[in-house]
Amino acid sequence: MLSYRHAFHAGNFADVLKHSVLSLVLDYMTHKEKGFCYIDSHAGAGMYQLADEYAQKTGEYKNGIAKIINDNEAPESLEPYLSLINSLNLNSDLEVYPGSPGIAKAFMRRQDSSHLFELHPTDIQHLEDFCQRWRKVFVKQSDGYQGVLGLLPPPSRRGVVLIDPPYELKEDYQKAVNTIIKAYTKFATGTYILWYPVVKRELVEQMSDTFSKSSVKNVLQVEFCLAKDSDEYGMTGTGLFIVNPPWQLSQQLKEILPYMKTKLGNDESNYTLKQLIAE
Repeated sequence: MLSYRHAFHAGNFADVLKHSVLSLVLDYMTHKEKGFCYIDSHAGAGMYQLADEYAQKTGEYKNGIAKIINDNEAPESLEPYLSLINSLNLNSDLEVYPGSPGIAKAFMRRQDSSHLFELHPTDIQHLEDFCQRWRKVFVKQSDGYQGVLGLLPPPSRRGVVLIDPPYELKEDYQKAVNTIIKAYTKFATGTYILWYPVVKRELVEQMSDTFSKSSVKNVLQVEFCLAKDSDEYGMTGTGLFIVNPPWQLSQQLKEILPYMKTKLGNDESNYTLKQLIAE
């Protein structure tokens, strides 16, 4: 199935959480001079125009990034993310929003490399156009799950892997977790970020259980939900499993989550942050 287009959802509350965490992780990786490898299993288009028909049809960014982009009360932990978004919209109102490749590109140095996978025929073309002037980036129209495994361990032995599938199929929940478990056996010191939507709570619990029964260590789990769990159709929240997170990330999320609840949430909103598996 290739019907999912992230352009409908670019800049929404889920992107705020996912991309603020990705920004913090990549910023941390640049603190050492040695290069690292960034791998993105489901990269999307790279950059999104918020004025186009997709973004305007849903308007999800208006209740996401648009509410905080110019907020002077934003915590310091959001500075890498918000500064990046502002740098892309210097001469205008909020018109463009980066996907995960756009976030990554801002942090990549000469010594770093990126590998981006995307299957959608339209998005792969947009992604290739976006990457034309990006050095040491490799774009492939292929299965991102297999692509991740084929690149590990990276030569530098330093790496960040983002697995961010569309979850069009229920199988994606377990497939994503199993990919990280397999990747961990090849490269146990890498940092892995796995995004998931909260649609059915039992699917998230199955993911947590699979991680807990595996050999993977040091897993942080974070969620931000706009509404309570429901059996009705639709995403009520967003979450991340982060394997080998930077040491300060948990404390940074303790600043970000209450802020997101205040600025993006409502009376039903809630968040959780826990060390799912110890180091």
